[in-house]
Amino acid sequence: MKKIDQLKDAIMKKALGYDTEEVVEEYATDDQEIRLNKRKVTVKHIPPDLTAIKWMMEYIKDPITKTYQSMSKEELMEEKIKLLEKLEEYHGNKTSQN
Repeated sequence: MKKIDQLKDAIMKKALGYDTEEVVEEYATDDQEIRLNKRKVTVKHIPPDLTAIKWMMEYIKDPITKTYQSMSKEELMEEKIKLLEKLEEYHGNKTSQN
């Protein structure tokens, strides 16, 4: 795998969020012998990182991202309202079908 592909994968992972295991081990000694006393493994969720999301959107350069990046605040607000109306309409149709 190329270094650039590894970088993209790492940034994508950070942009989406991920789970990781955290291991804590406690050791004890007796008569010159070291032995494992306790071992605790917890799964920790790392939430999505907004900086990584922004970087991926700029890197990918998909048409939707380009469109939104070129919009003014007023145009973005209008688009937000349209999308919220579509979402409400979708949920209304979905509810009425059940």
